[in-house]
Amino acid sequence: MAIPTSRTQESPEIRIDSGLCSGCGVCVSVCSDGSLIIENGKARRSERSVYECIGCGHCMAICPSGAIAVNGRELSLNDVFDLPSKGRMADYEHLLGLLQQRRSIRKFRDRKVEPELIEKILDAARTAPMGLPPSDVHVLVFDSKEKTRAFAKDFSEYLAGMKYMTNPLFLALMRPIWGKETDELFRGFLKPLFSAYTTDGMEKGVNVINYDAPLAIYFYGTPYSDPADPVIAATYAMIAAESLGLGSCMLGAIHPFIQSGKKAERFRNDHKIRYKSKEGLFVIFGYPEAHYRKGVRRTFAFVDYV
Repeated sequence: MAIPTSRTQESPEIRIDSGLCSGCGVCVSVCSDGSLIIENGKARRSERSVYECIGCGHCMAICPSGAIAVNGRELSLNDVFDLPSKGRMADYEHLLGLLQQRRSIRKFRDRKVEPELIEKILDAARTAPMGLPPSDVHVLVFDSKEKTRAFAKDFSEYLAGMKYMTNPLFLALMRPIWGKETDELFRGFLKPLFSAYTTDGMEKGVNVINYDAPLAIYFYGTPYSDPADPVIAATYAMIAAESLGLGSCMLGAIHPFIQSGKKAERFRNDHKIRYKSKEGLFVIFGYPEAHYRKGVRRTFAFVDYV
């Protein structure tokens, strides 16, 4: 049985040109599903694969003679391309320099992000790894300051109807249920956030929801998708934006509030958000208003070797 996603419910067709196949076996060696075997000196599809082929395309990408074509699960031979030469690839030092340069930017110049740059960001994000192909990540693009502010205004009004969550009595009642850490998070982070997003923010004309960014992109999944997929795609988008001279910032406080309940469903429908999803991430982009001369070293909580 093929693994279902929101985009496909079937396994792909694997075609092998026996005239081109040399029987080298590299396709078998890279197939983690066991969908291919060598028989009588030629590759052929196995009848005992684990998932009936997930459509990863590894076999097409590695076959030295171009003997394999996979069609289905949003994949075809037309999706195979030549990898760039080593001279076009970033080495570790260049990559690390780009990552060290990136900071969370919340103040942007009053300049629109060009459509060609948006497409470049999306092209890079499409290369992100995923739990299972084809990617179940959905993308919603707000490509102007006016659109991001309109969304922020709607979200602020929607959030104002949930202020009971910061009521002292509600928090006291919920503390035994959700525990010390969640209680501390609500009191120390979410309570002031509600205020900043509603009465102390949008109602006074101050947008700290998405900062009137000239570009915002929401990456979200479906009930089928791996929860990590939207977050990884968003991360790739941020790195791509940095390489294009744009600043970016992750916004983690919008997605959780638009997942549960009828009001959340109506909000999603109003904003063309197709699915509720376990994880999702808004990212804002734009030309930075300020430029930093130094970086700040970051650390993990702890690193254990086992």
